[in-house]
Amino acid sequence: MAGGFSADYPTGPDAQRDKRHRELSQIEPALTKEKGSNLLSAIPADLLRNKPISGRAIVWGGLAAGVLDISAAFVNSGLNGRSPMFVLQSIASGLLGAESYKGGFRSAALGAALHFSIAFVACTVYYVASRKFKVLVQHAILCGVLYGVAVYLFMYGVVLPLTFHRGFLGPLSAVATGLGIHMLCVGLPISLAVRWCSK
Repeated sequence: MAGGFSADYPTGPDAQRDKRHRELSQIEPALTKEKGSNLLSAIPADLLRNKPISGRAIVWGGLAAGVLDISAAFVNSGLNGRSPMFVLQSIASGLLGAESYKGGFRSAALGAALHFSIAFVACTVYYVASRKFKVLVQHAILCGVLYGVAVYLFMYGVVLPLTFHRGFLGPLSAVATGLGIHMLCVGLPISLAVRWCSK
């Protein structure tokens, strides 16, 4: 009878080892839970809150700017007898050169992808800056218009000349048209999207 008892309920070193195992199994989940809580608490609350906001602002702002800007470019080029495909192929020519105009829909699709990538980058820059400079949200209309001017000057004064090795800031009528498009169709939709998503 004593042998049966010790077989069901171990005593001695085995019993002590089993006891320690049960105690550790109870303590470990509590430590894991506490550690997880500490890790979460170490993440700034505003970062957790701003993550979905930043996504919405960049998507909506970049999409709006991309659609409005390319639509204005289509209209402006159409008045000069050039097709939308020509506009998109012109964008792609920054990578493909003159071969872009022989690429049909493929090069046009590449041009569209490049165009919207630039729009999303422009929106991302504005959003990141607005997290530090609240005036970009508080005075979104004025700042958006000025941002459109800055984007135009950067693209036509730096990026395009470096890409195509010629000047783009002229003639005056083209500069005025480009500035107007970038103020109303690029800077403004970006700033308003950031302000809307920041509320």
